[in-house]
Amino acid sequence: MALKATIFKARLQIADMDRHYYGEHALTLARHPSETDERMMLRVLAFARHAHEDLAFGRGVSTEDEPDLWIRSLTGEVELWIQLGQPDEREIRRACGRARQVVLYTYSGQGASIWWEQLGRKLSSLGNLSVYDIPVESMAVLGQLVARGMEINISIQDGAIWLANAETAVEVGIEVRQEAGTSR
Repeated sequence: MALKATIFKARLQIADMDRHYYGEHALTLARHPSETDERMMLRVLAFARHAHEDLAFGRGVSTEDEPDLWIRSLTGEVELWIQLGQPDEREIRRACGRARQVVLYTYSGQGASIWWEQLGRKLSSLGNLSVYDIPVESMAVLGQLVARGMEINISIQDGAIWLANAETAVEVGIEVRQEAGTSR
């Protein structure tokens, strides 16, 4: 018998001073049995960083031709493609060909650094690709916020990201590896 996804509810209050975006979102998250709490919370963080009324979650971890999050226009064109992990070069190039903007979040510490050393130079020519790394320490603090019913306040200012619930507040670090139009 196949294991079923675990359902989480999250209410986000987002104050993104960098983008001048302020909003509340009620999310239903399905955590695949192979997904960790930390990775699920990274999806929440990615949602908050790119919050938009049309931003939606993809079908999940086991779906190869869909991102973790995306914005599609009314005509079906992909405006924003957000993916977590360390996809291969072919998959990234395909996403960059399909979407106006592609954002990739890596999060596995040394493994992500090795992945970037191998692919970074090859990916620098993709002008619509942004790559960010979430340090292991930040992934661990994201895991502290997990609950079946979550109420999280998220503040973003000058690149700093704070998440808080009734019990704790944490800062999440993000390292910029490449931003659309530039490389590092």
